[in-house]
Amino acid sequence: MNNTNFSEITPDILALADKCQSHVINPELYGKYEVKRGLRDLNGRGVLTGLTEISEIKSHIIDDSDYIPCEGKLFYRGYDIEDIVKGFLKDDRFGFEEVTYLLLFGELPTKEELKSFCDILAGYRTLPTSFVRDIIMKAPSKDMMNTLARSVLTLYSYDDCADDTSIPNVLRQSLQLISLFPLLSVYGYQAYRHYHDDESLFIHTPDTELSTAENILHILRADQKYTNLEAKILDIALVIHAEHGGGNNSTFTNHVVTSSGTDTYSTVAASLGSLKGPKHGGANIKVVQMFEDMKNCVKDWNDDDEIGAYLKALLHKEAFDKSGLIYGMGHAVYSLSDPRAKILKGFVENLSREKNKNSEFQLYSAVERLAPKIIGEERQIYKGVSANVDFYSGFVYSMLELPLELYTPIFAISRISGWSAHRIEELMSAGKIIRPAYKSVSKHKKYTPMSDRL
Repeated sequence: MNNTNFSEITPDILALADKCQSHVINPELYGKYEVKRGLRDLNGRGVLTGLTEISEIKSHIIDDSDYIPCEGKLFYRGYDIEDIVKGFLKDDRFGFEEVTYLLLFGELPTKEELKSFCDILAGYRTLPTSFVRDIIMKAPSKDMMNTLARSVLTLYSYDDCADDTSIPNVLRQSLQLISLFPLLSVYGYQAYRHYHDDESLFIHTPDTELSTAENILHILRADQKYTNLEAKILDIALVIHAEHGGGNNSTFTNHVVTSSGTDTYSTVAASLGSLKGPKHGGANIKVVQMFEDMKNCVKDWNDDDEIGAYLKALLHKEAFDKSGLIYGMGHAVYSLSDPRAKILKGFVENLSREKNKNSEFQLYSAVERLAPKIIGEERQIYKGVSANVDFYSGFVYSMLELPLELYTPIFAISRISGWSAHRIEELMSAGKIIRPAYKSVSKHKKYTPMSDRL
C-alpha cells in the first residue's frame, strides 16, 4: 500500500467503512433490556457508580420521593464554591492554588501551609532539560490537547519511578503535572504558531513569584503584560473548572483507567482525550463560534425578535453548524442554574467594560434570557434549561485575547487538580477494576469454511 498520503481515505477504506456502518444496533433494544445509555436513566439522572468526598453537585431536592429542581450548587470538599470565591476575593488573593490544596488534602490551608504549597508548585514549574527543543518543537500539532497529551506521555520516560502507584509518588507526579500543564500548553501553542503560521517564536520562563493564572498570561503574551482584572478573572475561571464530581466524562475516565492499576501519565493522557471532545471540554469553543455566526446574522443586537428567530433557526438545524443545539445552554445535571456560570457572569460585565465589549455582553445576556423559553417551546424537556459554565467562559477567554486553540487546554490546566484528587481517592479505596456490563445482541452463527464463503 502506498502511504505517501497519510490522511487519504481510499475507495478500499470507504468500502470497508460501509461494512462497519451496516451493523447498527436497533435503538428499541436499549429500552427492551433497560440499558442506561450514557449511564443515565430516562429522567437524565446519573447511575450511581461510586462514592467521593471531593465534590458535590446539587441540582434538586427530594421531597417525598419527588425530585424537585433547585438553584444549582457546587461544593468542594463540603465548601460552597461561591463562598470560596468570595473568601479569596475579599482578601485580594488568587484562589486556584488554595482550591488545589483543598481538593487534594481535604482542608483549607493556613497562610503558612498555602505559602509552602505554592513554593512546591513553583519549584516543579521547570521542564526537563531540552524537553521544549526535543519534544514540543518536534512535529507540532494543530490541536493543543493532542500536544498536551503527547507531552504528558513523554514525561513518563523522564520519571525513574513512573510506574510506582504509592500515594507519595502519585502525589509527587500530580503536583509536577499541575505545575507543568501551563508550560506544556502554552509552549505547544507557541511552537504550532511559529511553524504553521510563520509567527515569531518566543518561549518565556515562568516567574516563581506569580500565581498560575498570572503565569499563563506572562508566558503567553509577547510583552508579558496583563492587567490585574485579567489575571483575577482567569484565576476565577481556573477555580470554577477545577472539579465537578466523579461522574463527568473525563474524571470518570480517570477513575476507570486508575482502577486498572496503570501509571499516572497514562491515566492523565486518557482524561485529556476525553476532555478534548466537543461534548465535554471543547464546548466553550462552540459557544464562541456560534456567537460569531450570530453577530454576522443578527443585524440588531438589541432586537429580541431577531435574536429569537436566530435561536429558533439553531434548534431547527438551519443556522451555524446545523446541529440543532444552542451551545452553552443546558447541562446534564443542573436545571435552574449553573453556579459556575453565575460566578463568572458577575465578573464578565466588568471585563467587558474594560475591553469595550459591552454590546457583546448585552447580546450574551439577551441569549441567556431568551434561550430557555424558546427551547421550552420547541423541545420536550424533562428539566429546566439555563446557561452553563461554557456559555460565559468562552466569552471571557476571547476578551482575554487567548487563542481559540488554548481554550480547552486551559480547562485541562484547571481540571488536572480535580483529576489528581480523584486518582488518589481511587487508589486509596483499593477498589475493583471498573468494568460495567454490556449485553451482546448478536445472533450466534455457524463457522463457514473459506471455500464455502461467497
